[in-house]
Amino acid sequence: MRKSRYTDEQMVKILREADRSPVADVAKKHGLSEQTIYVWRKRFGTMTADETKRLRALEQENSRLKKLVAERDLEIEVMKEIAAKKW
Repeated sequence: MRKSRYTDEQMVKILREADRSPVADVAKKHGLSEQTIYVWRKRFGTMTADETKRLRALEQENSRLKKLVAERDLEIEVMKEIAAKKW
């Protein structure tokens, strides 16, 4: 996935600015297309900057836990194969 020029918090701040001012003016001010602002709005909705930080932290924790579960499952499979072999 392509890295964005803006962090999630910056995106939310621009969206809140777009809520107060016309989208075309905000897009021009920040060098964005209007469509980009609408895509961000669909992604972030009514989130605040603090909520996006919390969301990112939860996503990182979730990915870490998924890796741990995958490693544990792999170890279990290896142990089953070892136990199934007849000596």
